[in-house]
Amino acid sequence: MNAPTPIPSAATPVPPYKHTPLFPLGADTTPYKKITTDGVRVEKVLGKDMLVVSREALRALSEAAFGDINHYLRPGHLQQLRNILDDAEASDNDKFVAFDFLKNANIAAGGVLPMCQDTGTAIIMGKKGFRVITDGDDEAALSEGARDAYLRRNLRYSQVAPLSMYEEKNTANNMPAQCEIYAEGDDAYKFMFMAKGGGSANKSFLFQATPSVLTKERMLAFLKEKVLTLGTAACPPYHLAIVIGGTSAELCMKTVKLASARYLDALPTQGSADGNAFRDLEMEQEILKMTQSLGVGAQFGGKYFCHDVRVIRLPRHGASLPIGLGVSCSADRQVLGKITKDGVYLEELEHNPAQYLPAVEQALGGEVVKIDLNQPMKDILSTLSKHPIKTRVSMTGTMVVARDSAHAKLRERLEKGEPLPDYFKNHPVYYAGPAKTPDGYASGAFGPTTAGRMDSFVDQFQAAGGSMVMVAKGNRAVAVREACKKHGGFYLGSIGGAAANLAEHCIKKVEVVEYPELGMEAIWRIEVEEFPAFIIIDDKGNDFFKELNLG
Repeated sequence: MNAPTPIPSAATPVPPYKHTPLFPLGADTTPYKKITTDGVRVEKVLGKDMLVVSREALRALSEAAFGDINHYLRPGHLQQLRNILDDAEASDNDKFVAFDFLKNANIAAGGVLPMCQDTGTAIIMGKKGFRVITDGDDEAALSEGARDAYLRRNLRYSQVAPLSMYEEKNTANNMPAQCEIYAEGDDAYKFMFMAKGGGSANKSFLFQATPSVLTKERMLAFLKEKVLTLGTAACPPYHLAIVIGGTSAELCMKTVKLASARYLDALPTQGSADGNAFRDLEMEQEILKMTQSLGVGAQFGGKYFCHDVRVIRLPRHGASLPIGLGVSCSADRQVLGKITKDGVYLEELEHNPAQYLPAVEQALGGEVVKIDLNQPMKDILSTLSKHPIKTRVSMTGTMVVARDSAHAKLRERLEKGEPLPDYFKNHPVYYAGPAKTPDGYASGAFGPTTAGRMDSFVDQFQAAGGSMVMVAKGNRAVAVREACKKHGGFYLGSIGGAAANLAEHCIKKVEVVEYPELGMEAIWRIEVEEFPAFIIIDDKGNDFFKELNLG
């Protein structure tokens, strides 16, 4: 218990203040490339050199950042994918997914198709030195640059504006951005840019624990239980971040996001009585080994649920113990930038990911069952029924595409006593929302959406003859398993995070079927060729993810 202390007086003066930064980061070792020297100059103000940055320099840096992070990855992330291929302990499915991600990275690096169809919310953090002068409207300039990247490239507009409590409209330019600017540093303006997709953002969790958890055994047991709740919907392997403590709940969660981006890697590795944040390297390795032992793997079973783990310990109020959990997914999209007297710089990402591919394409993923989607639905179901869960399939033919908004529209029909449309009964439904289609392509980036968002529709739709074969990513609720057993349906897991590869090689034709006013949420008809997936839930009530305690 904290004992009361006497109020300081002239007779008992307070000691001199010694400031300790909460996040004392080490040196920045980031490799940078110069974007431009335009819009940057040095002027004398009150006898001091001041860095003057134009609005255009801010806008241009932001546009370049959001262009790069939707097409290129950090070399370290790519090397981690290659390490999976070279690891004898990795499962065949781990290797199949990792190889697909490397192929996807090579296609995205062409600068046409983004690596993921969900091109994210634009998030910008700036740290403005006290000797930096701008026009003062930095948030607007940085947001404009982000907007320009989304307008000029084949990126998806994912932001919806609330017109009322229940009515929304897509903003059609991916705005607003989330922009936060801090006063920190001397004569440089430093940035982190992040494109955060909905799938990984949805896997951010705050737990208001109690100090009773602060023993090694209790903490590891607590974290194992919570890590399992992440599931696979956000496209593992993950960069997992865990933050223990925090002067507030919001600081805890902001630290989670920064740690998942490896922004805090240069923190000290031990704490002090001054209350600085630190990384616990020993716990990072313990938790990484724990994730490898779960059996979840890179989406379909194996060792590689996570690439790596960051554990950050923060000071806290004595009565509080916030614990935060979050991930950066396989679309590992963040980049650092800076503006100095020498110019405008952006972190150098990898433009030649082909060097991480194996010399000879490996046969990964085991035996493949080919499925003709143009046969009657009863025959598709009969073929799938012959094979166990975990079976890899390759599908060719017609699918319809529908997700949240379209499902809500179809549910309205059923509730009015109307039947589901025939296209929803005769074809598998793929949960997805495409990015813009580049010239000369059949499709933009077109990867799967998190399946769990459609769980509440399944029983009602299958009872009406629809959604008999569903294709998406991630684990699902018990209700879906029960519905498939009751109605004879199937859920097939597609590889989350490989949207460019699917657009380049598998999706041959795309057309709107209904609800074009929903934009990327419209119902589409697509023609696919050798579209890969795994049987996750079958018509007998078997569920692959149930075996992993995710179902």
